[in-house]
Amino acid sequence: MKKRSGFEIAARLLVLVKPLTGYMLLAIFMGILGNLAAAFITICSGYAAANVAGIADTLPLYALFIIVCVFAIARGFLRYAEQSCNHFIAFKLLALIRDKVFGALRRLCPAKLEGKDKGDLIAVITSDIELLEVFYAHTISPIAIAAIFSGIMCIYIGHFHWILGVIALTAYLAVGVCIPLWIASCGGDDGMRFRKKSGELSGFVLDSLRGLGEILQYGQGEKRLAAMNEKTAAMSEEERNLKYTAGKNQAVTNTTILVFDLVMLLVAALLNNSGQIGFSAMLFAVIALMSSYGPVVALANLGSTLQNTFAAANRVLDILDENPVAEEITGHPPVTFGGAQAQNVTFSYGQETILQNVSVDIPKGAVVGIAGRSGSGKSTLLKLFMRFWKTDKGSIRISDTDVELINTQNLRDMESFVTQETHLFHDSIQNNLRVAKWNATDEELVQACKKASIHEWIEKLPEGYDTPVGELGDTLSGGERQRLGLARAFLHDADLMLLDEPTSNLDSLNEAVILKSLREEKENRTVVLVSHRLSTMRIADKIYSVEHGRVS
Repeated sequence: MKKRSGFEIAARLLVLVKPLTGYMLLAIFMGILGNLAAAFITICSGYAAANVAGIADTLPLYALFIIVCVFAIARGFLRYAEQSCNHFIAFKLLALIRDKVFGALRRLCPAKLEGKDKGDLIAVITSDIELLEVFYAHTISPIAIAAIFSGIMCIYIGHFHWILGVIALTAYLAVGVCIPLWIASCGGDDGMRFRKKSGELSGFVLDSLRGLGEILQYGQGEKRLAAMNEKTAAMSEEERNLKYTAGKNQAVTNTTILVFDLVMLLVAALLNNSGQIGFSAMLFAVIALMSSYGPVVALANLGSTLQNTFAAANRVLDILDENPVAEEITGHPPVTFGGAQAQNVTFSYGQETILQNVSVDIPKGAVVGIAGRSGSGKSTLLKLFMRFWKTDKGSIRISDTDVELINTQNLRDMESFVTQETHLFHDSIQNNLRVAKWNATDEELVQACKKASIHEWIEKLPEGYDTPVGELGDTLSGGERQRLGLARAFLHDADLMLLDEPTSNLDSLNEAVILKSLREEKENRTVVLVSHRLSTMRIADKIYSVEHGRVS
């Protein structure tokens, strides 16, 4: 994980606000007016008290009462308007960021996501992004509001005497700038550690839920619970550190405010005794300072709250900044399928060589089998044809064109890839099938399912094609999920079908039906079969054997 400074993170997040600058300026304007109204409610009360005591000649009491009422009502409306603008900006930008993150995940998959903790990723795209609301709704405009409001109050207080204006300015800078920076430095990486622990716990919980059956079967419940409690305790410890920092921030802020109030009172009294200001000026200056800390106190609180927010933003930026293994390709002329080849391909995962100098020829209209032991590189070869990974040496070619020169969408349209584990969404059967072709007709769905030997089974279900499959397809057997995966491939109607162990979970009858369908599809498409089953390979026109990364 890349460590970024708070200023770098803030600058990156601020760039996104540009399209909503008008709303941000409106929020700042409303915030300034609202805080001025709040401050002058107290100041006007001071004027009224001075009027009653006869120490100052101010507006009549009824006029001051009306002004206070107007300011009180205005404060409510202005505060609502400010928060409405800020939250409108925040939720618009959170939606934009989520869109950018999902776009980044799409570019990164599958290569860069295979080793990532899925629970941690869920935490990033849910709670981490949600935390950015603090920055957009409670940080940007409050900083501008505090700066402008404090400047106005310094002018007001300073007009009684310039020394009082300087004291007010020093107080605002101490509370709104120095304390947040100091608290942020004291917190260090507490926020980052908390977000990391939170992500680890999310991943552990998700993993435990998915493996609940195995946990119960092998009596690992207590051990798993102990590990979960340990992770929860570690996260709670980091949260305790954040709370301690927040408490220290509040204590220091309140103490600083009290000190400056006393300093203002003392200096104003000395100036009054020396005859440089009147008693009423002393009174109004002290009241004005005491009633005007609201905006800078909001900044003081950011010293602790932004730790967690910037840590979350750093995790989001890690995803946005990560470079995919295979970039999206556009701008090349379209290619029609005319056969495929792997030419002297070498590929490694890190330091481990998986394929070495592999060459495979896949003629158009043929069924090509690839056999070999588990871990020999068969599935990896199919992923290279899909351009999920890039070759280290050699090339993958479609219609005698390197896949690096074929537009990504064009390549996806030409190929169907059925993996060993078919992923099903928590939706109906027909919607899961339409992942392959969103505008498919009911007749096309039926034909694809017949080829995959699953139509009759679906028809017997109470809701037919509208039957929900459950989360991750957990209401279906492995064979049923596999046949739905094959139905998707038939529905996609691509020229090249890449099938990785397509019948491993099927009985011999269903396997025979599917192999017959694949054989009949020879006129319309080319098929590459990866399997260790001899029964599956009997339909292949040519079989390549992969052993220790080499082809024979």
